[in-house]
Amino acid sequence: MTTMQNIILSSGARTPLGDFGKSLRDTPLTTLAVHAVKASMHRAGLQATDVDHLVFGNTAPVDHDGLFASRKVALDAGMAIESAAIGVTRACGTGSQAIVTAAQQIVSGHSRVAVAAGGENYSRVPYLAHRVRWGAQRGPFEFVDGLDYIYRCPFTRELMGDTAENMVARFGYSRQAQDEWGLMSQHRAGAAIGSGFLARQIAPIELQLAKGKTQLFEHDEFPRPEVTLEKLSSLKPAFRKDGKGSVTAGNSSGVTDGAAALIVADESAAKHLQIPMQARLIDWAVVGVAPEIMGSGPVPAIAKLLAQRGLKVSDIDYFEINEAFAVVNLHAERELGISRQRTNLYGGGISLGHPPGATGLRMTITAMHHLQDTGGRYAVISMCLGSGMGMATLIENLMR
Repeated sequence: MTTMQNIILSSGARTPLGDFGKSLRDTPLTTLAVHAVKASMHRAGLQATDVDHLVFGNTAPVDHDGLFASRKVALDAGMAIESAAIGVTRACGTGSQAIVTAAQQIVSGHSRVAVAAGGENYSRVPYLAHRVRWGAQRGPFEFVDGLDYIYRCPFTRELMGDTAENMVARFGYSRQAQDEWGLMSQHRAGAAIGSGFLARQIAPIELQLAKGKTQLFEHDEFPRPEVTLEKLSSLKPAFRKDGKGSVTAGNSSGVTDGAAALIVADESAAKHLQIPMQARLIDWAVVGVAPEIMGSGPVPAIAKLLAQRGLKVSDIDYFEINEAFAVVNLHAERELGISRQRTNLYGGGISLGHPPGATGLRMTITAMHHLQDTGGRYAVISMCLGSGMGMATLIENLMR
């Protein structure tokens, strides 16, 4: 019988992340996802027909196939018509949830080899006109930005950035500390680009341009490694218009588009198909926090996860904690004693951007590569979730 101790993670791949409204805005989300899935299967040495289940994480359905994206991606990637597919959403933890759901399918006996995939193309989220269907009676009517549904708390209707400001006020974090984290994220991303670390996880994609032309898209588009602390310090608050805020575009995650995928397999199936056994999914935890301080979520999520396994922070070799806002990481650092020398060494949401369907997958792939390079044993991947939750997963390196 398959247990959680037999869940193998392998062969992650992702597209480069495109800046909002730039290189990927004309590329359908399912096209990005198919590319990532095929790249992951190729790296694992798998035929598409070897995979029996695809889990696709996405928070914003776009294009005509949006609600059927999981099945569309599975079949377009070459999986058998008899294979199964499911879509999942767990706010900013959606990419991680894709991995967990794939593992649950395997543990329950409904799958042996799955692909956990996910992505977003926020550049393609439409504007909405609610009154049009039944007819506007008279006068002007309003178009609503579909992204407003994503970036506002469902309870308070605050923007997610306002919840970061709430954390700053409640827990006492300075503007300088936030900007310094933002600068560090950009510099680390720049170093990871320069060293080729990020290139290992990226599968370049050929984009279709006008008049039949194509362009190879190879690198993440959002990082600004040349930015200075002086520049970050000069940015105006993005969410508090009274000038009293401290959360800015420079210490918040970027809006980016892209997709990622990872093989999730039963250990016996992995051995039979000769899938590289790179890591093991050990456990996960999801907890609720007050929605107005949703960025505090990683703290109790990580604490719960470690308690479940009888581990301490000092037992974990590496942490990936998504930089939805710099204050999220500052809070985890202070409350849990997590050193920034073991956290987000290759950039994060602030420098690379944050497409929620892909982020948890990207972070997991990064953590796997870091453990392989350093010989570490354990990594924790965690993030806060809009609406007031935190999620954390624990993986173990099998290539020590």
